[in-house]
Amino acid sequence: MVKLVLLRHGQSIANKENEYTGWTDAPLTKKGEFQAKEAGELLRKTKITFKQLHTSVLSRAIKTADIVLDQIGQSNIPVLKSWRLNERHYGALRGLNKNWTRKVYGDRQVALWRRSFTTVPPLMDETDNDRRYHAYPQSILPRAESLKMASDRIIPYWVDKIAPQLLHGNNQLIVAHGSTLRALIKYIEEIDDEEIDGVEVANGTPIIYELDNKLRIVKEKILKSEHTIY
Repeated sequence: MVKLVLLRHGQSIANKENEYTGWTDAPLTKKGEFQAKEAGELLRKTKITFKQLHTSVLSRAIKTADIVLDQIGQSNIPVLKSWRLNERHYGALRGLNKNWTRKVYGDRQVALWRRSFTTVPPLMDETDNDRRYHAYPQSILPRAESLKMASDRIIPYWVDKIAPQLLHGNNQLIVAHGSTLRALIKYIEEIDDEEIDGVEVANGTPIIYELDNKLRIVKEKILKSEHTIY
């Protein structure tokens, strides 16, 4: 059976500061680098050989991917980077402290912005002017996204780039972001819109799926370190 591994990047500076990040670049903390190394060590013990790694164009995911590949001794495999695997765009919330927004807007509103499938955060006044996206149409740049909107850009990447590889028996590793992976998990596990708000993806914790020849889940395993990461 083919294996698919999902991994959220290690702790970023924005995670540490409890800030909304989205498409903003936020480097890994030392703890985040250690989490990436631990994730790599856990994956090394599984002896899974990957055909490809998929990640976003944001540095926290790319750095995590580089560390993991080094740890498992598979730095030679192709690494595909796509804006479609970027974190959900948090619009005008990005850079704000999450606890501060709870005080200002209330717990219920913040919960809807963060966990709901369809609620869109406050829009930015204009889209980003970032060199990463200059080669693409302006239409790909969001001013904010619900999880559904993020899913609408992520699932085509799954269909075009990942699923065909899995159907050919090639193990795939995806290193991405919390919301990116929640959208994929929702799709893969066929989770209802109302139930996805309870799904959380921890930093640096590999999720392994064993899939049959129709990409249905046969087995799921979450790898957890025995070490406490401070």
